[in-house]
Amino acid sequence: MASPETGVLAARARALAVLRIRSTARAVALLPAAVAVVLFAGRATGRLGAGWDLAGWIAGGAAVVSLLLAALVTVVVARARPALSPSVPISEKSAPDLYRLVRDLAERLDVPAPSAIALTPDCDSWLEDRTHRAHGPPRGLRRADGAGRRAPEAPVLVIGSPFLWWMRVAELRALLAPVVAGTGPSAQPDIAAARRFIRGLDAAVAVAARTGGRLHGLPLRFVGRVARLLLRAGREHATIMERAVAAAASERAQNVDYGLRIVAQEQVGLAYAGWDRLLTRVALPAWRMGRWPSRLDAGVVSALTELSRRDRLADGFASRLGERPACDLLEEPGAIDRAASLLAARLFHGGPAEPGPDWSPVCWQQYPEEVVDRKWRLEAARLHRVLDNLPATALAAPPPEAPDPAAAPLSYAHTPAHAPAGHRPPAPGTDGGPAVSPPDGGPPPADRAAAAPAPGPTLARVIDRLAHDERAGDLVAARLGAEVEREEREEAARQAARGSREQDAAIGVAWGDGLAEGGLPLFPLQPPRTGRELLADHVTAMVCCAAVDTAGATPGLDWLDGPALLVDGARRADLGRPVLSLVDDGDDGPLRGWLTTVGVRPEKPVRLV
Repeated sequence: MASPETGVLAARARALAVLRIRSTARAVALLPAAVAVVLFAGRATGRLGAGWDLAGWIAGGAAVVSLLLAALVTVVVARARPALSPSVPISEKSAPDLYRLVRDLAERLDVPAPSAIALTPDCDSWLEDRTHRAHGPPRGLRRADGAGRRAPEAPVLVIGSPFLWWMRVAELRALLAPVVAGTGPSAQPDIAAARRFIRGLDAAVAVAARTGGRLHGLPLRFVGRVARLLLRAGREHATIMERAVAAAASERAQNVDYGLRIVAQEQVGLAYAGWDRLLTRVALPAWRMGRWPSRLDAGVVSALTELSRRDRLADGFASRLGERPACDLLEEPGAIDRAASLLAARLFHGGPAEPGPDWSPVCWQQYPEEVVDRKWRLEAARLHRVLDNLPATALAAPPPEAPDPAAAPLSYAHTPAHAPAGHRPPAPGTDGGPAVSPPDGGPPPADRAAAAPAPGPTLARVIDRLAHDERAGDLVAARLGAEVEREEREEAARQAARGSREQDAAIGVAWGDGLAEGGLPLFPLQPPRTGRELLADHVTAMVCCAAVDTAGATPGLDWLDGPALLVDGARRADLGRPVLSLVDDGDDGPLRGWLTTVGVRPEKPVRLV
């Protein structure tokens, strides 16, 4: 691109093409009316004979229908609320230094300054038009120009909240330069009109999609079809227009911190990797338990510092931490971090809009005890509930060919219980009495006492059932999947009963038409887990509970991998393969070897929630 003006001209040409599509649609809607006017005028002036009366009335009826339908489409498009990106508004009072940085940057770029700043829990930044009447202040508070219309405003600058905590001030300024430069093309009237037209059509499609199959929704479904037709006609022009706007903005920002911008772009990729791991591995387990980490953005710094320590490609990035972070531009970074963390939980998990008894914040210092330990014990309890409800036919082992008095005792799962080294089952009659056989031919009382399971849930019970019953693994995995799905449905019903849209309106969150209509979360972090994955997670949780209760291990937090088991203060990351051997192959040898190495006693009962 030769110059920013060239890019603006190319964008304006495409904007005019979009507006021509709008004009063509209007002309098509007015065509029957024009034909009717010509026919009635010709009949009134005598230039048309009496044979044209029928044609005139037909044209008049078609004109009335066409005008009514055009009015319906116009009203729906005008009243539909374009979707807004969920964000945390930042007032100038709460971040004067940040506003000053953005205004200085706009002055250097010779473009209008953004009208406001907002933060979003995402690793991206953009400009957003919020001039629609549904997004503005109440009608009595709107500023009006001489014509009685609301004064035009520059778009809002939306900044990814992880950037403010990870990036330095100079890096943030370099990163925002091409974004702020986009306010110049946005002020061009034709480009702004084309954008409003496209966003109005998009909102109208969302309104029509909410009607479903109801009969009285036929008019809105017609509007939706027309809006989709117009969107398809202008899609290519709108895409090329946005590309030209982005190219013009990038060209205008070439002379502003260009060298530093290259470094900042590297930080964007690193921040995205750390943010994704923090959400999926650390925040998601807490969200599933009704707790939301209140300092997610601060956790990004710890996660990326840990990533820099592990990854030699990221080595050296952590040395920047001595410089001034961009979050210093905020007056109260903790309060803003808390608001962004709550919004992230709402977007990526579907949590309530406000804290409550079942949706409380958790700080990073409390995370291992209140999230990790509780998560393990909840999953272990669910696993034992499923085992308790399994049918006996799924757990029965083949009968032994011949009883062996010296064999290991049988657990209540009818599988050999692995006793500690040196342990021998008591022989019949060791209490001095005779070995009396029961009337039903079962084992003598002493053998029944040896075969009885230890009180409470044990890890040995889980291992024995999965290792000695080929059908138990698939059945337990299916039952776990059904149990988790049932709990998720119950949670979704509770969330629907809370009235999420009413809560959003109460706290001033305007989603717009169509953005949250499909339900929350808007952006699920992970696909649904398979039954085998759930089984592996639950067995891992049971092993961790046994390690904590019998081997002195402690729950911990790994910034990149989430819940971690600490043995003697060091993380044990080698548990996954032994658990998968048991779950997938029924081989309990690797897991028993791991338990012996760590000092876990699987026959001891564990504490569950």
